[in-house]
Amino acid sequence: MIALTPEELKNKFKDKIFSDISKTADALQLECYVVGGYVRDLFLNRPSKDIDVVVVGSGIEMAQALGRHLGKGAHVSVFRNFGTAQVKFRDMEIEFVGARKESYQRDSRKPIVEDGTLEDDQNRRDFTINAMAVCMNSARFGELVDPFNGVEDLKEKTIRTPLDPDITFSDDPLRMMRCIRFATQLNFYIDDSTFDSLSRNAERIEIISRERIADELNKIILSPVPSKGFIDLDRCGLLNYIFPELVELQGTETRNGRSHKDNFYHTLEVLDNVSKHTDNLWLRWAAILHDIAKPKTKRWENKAGWTFHNHNFEGAKMVPLIFRKMKLPMNEKMKFVQKLVSLHLRPIAIADDIVTDSAVRRMLFEAGDDIDDLMTLCEADITSKNDERKQRFLNNFALVRQKLKDIEEKDRVRNFQPPVKGEEIMEIFGLTPCAEVGSLKSSIKDAILDGIIPNEYEAAYEFLLKKAAKMGLKPIDKKA
Repeated sequence: MIALTPEELKNKFKDKIFSDISKTADALQLECYVVGGYVRDLFLNRPSKDIDVVVVGSGIEMAQALGRHLGKGAHVSVFRNFGTAQVKFRDMEIEFVGARKESYQRDSRKPIVEDGTLEDDQNRRDFTINAMAVCMNSARFGELVDPFNGVEDLKEKTIRTPLDPDITFSDDPLRMMRCIRFATQLNFYIDDSTFDSLSRNAERIEIISRERIADELNKIILSPVPSKGFIDLDRCGLLNYIFPELVELQGTETRNGRSHKDNFYHTLEVLDNVSKHTDNLWLRWAAILHDIAKPKTKRWENKAGWTFHNHNFEGAKMVPLIFRKMKLPMNEKMKFVQKLVSLHLRPIAIADDIVTDSAVRRMLFEAGDDIDDLMTLCEADITSKNDERKQRFLNNFALVRQKLKDIEEKDRVRNFQPPVKGEEIMEIFGLTPCAEVGSLKSSIKDAILDGIIPNEYEAAYEFLLKKAAKMGLKPIDKKA
């Protein structure tokens, strides 16, 4: 956070758009304030192009007048059902709303809205750091209105509600997700009374749509250290309602002096490790779900101890179920996560043994264009506290990466199709679609992946003839 004197704050509004807003408001004789995130981010020294403006009066009237004032290049959108309007100009989006006060019914987060004062509008804001306003009228241009000491909370890195948190969260339970999201994104602390209220009101999240919850959850996942958000979600009880499958990973069990790790905290460590390398949301989701089936597959074996056999395959089956329930996209993004969950043990198995060309070839073929993301996930999955073992894995992963590069350059295996197609096999031997055609095609693929033949047509054709002969098949004589 940066300290701003009144004069320095005023200077933050030098852009011509603010003087245009000021002139428009004065001409209409309307009180007008920039509020919320834009003001907060000025003190945090974070860039922001989205500007929220509260008008004591009609926000729609103000937006339309500003659009006329700006002239060509300004686009005004009016949303009368919500009493809001948006002005797009250059690379900025300015949202206008009339100051209002709100009241809620217990079974809905949709408020009953009435016209109000600036004070009413600030009272309804979710957090003190989002309730600050800066006046745009010329007589008070640049003046900060901060009734809940939002600047002080920014300084103290604290998230708290302007009014009673029980009322704030019960009125609109999505604010509970936003509370944890802001704390995670900004690395802030949630005020004790505010956090206690999260716990008391956690069940209220059930009236919120899954789409809105997923939107906030994704913002937490995209934060610099997303584990902070998940730990807060768990501590206050919200995680039980929004993601019970993740909660089930918690805990350890000891038998005959042998324990397994807490897979909940392991998963969060893997998520943080992945987040250091990429802002790819779906790769981060793969990190969250890579061990999701461990509770389902957990077994005790007298010789091996605790096992989680096939948790990668069972986890891949769970991915579409979780995505559907959480209203996440059921398209190629889900399939990407599913693929990585299914394959996440492959690089580890290779790195724990002799790194053979054949094993690397097969992994490259199955992962295709997602191979780099798979390697990032698997390197992040090495969370052993044994430094020597961890370094051995990482060294072997470096060898795997080099072999991937060498084999791709030499054999062009990524996303390859056998050089001899099924249609050609049928034509050569006079076959209709049958098991023999599939077997021959698979044999060519396996021979290439195992390094028996190069990924070239001539070699594949010669191999095909020899394999077919062993099956009693002969090429048909086209001249006959």
